Amino acid sequence: MKTLLVLYSYHHYNTDKIAKVFAKVLDAEIKTPQEIKPDELQEYDLIGFGSGIYSAKHDKSLLKLADELPGVNNKNVFIFSTAGMTGKSKVHKDHSMLREKLESKGYTIVDEFQCKGFNTNSFLRLFGGMNKGRPNARDLKNAEDFAVNLKENAVE
Repeated sequence: MKTLLVLYSYHHYNTDKIAKVFAKVLDAEIKTPQEIKPDELQEYDLIGFGSGIYSAKHDKSLLKLADELPGVNNKNVFIFSTAGMTGKSKVHKDHSMLREKLESKGYTIVDEFQCKGFNTNSFLRLFGGMNKGRPNARDLKNAEDFAVNLKENAVE
């Protein structure tokens, strides 16, 4: 199964840490949205789209790429992120804009992953940030389990 991770991670590289776990399990390439030509995504069986969450959505470069993607028929993708705050309803909201853009182009979302990440944005830096040390070993193990599940259940 040929897999690609489209990743935008900066600040503390929280999402990059998760993507590296996914890449190892899935034997996936990692590219930034700026390195992608939308048509090249047809070469992959599974594509993961991920970034940190900023103002309740993925990074604008990832959203812009999603807007530029050609329409497809049931191409399998997954969405991932790190965020200051997490939870079932929060991940649904945080991923909604990217999810809607991908689904509108014919992509099939096979699963979604989110975990906490160290956050020093805005006023939080005055207090040393939140979620220091995240993603931690348990988060990385959860990411590994998620990727193993994708590998075992993704349709080639």
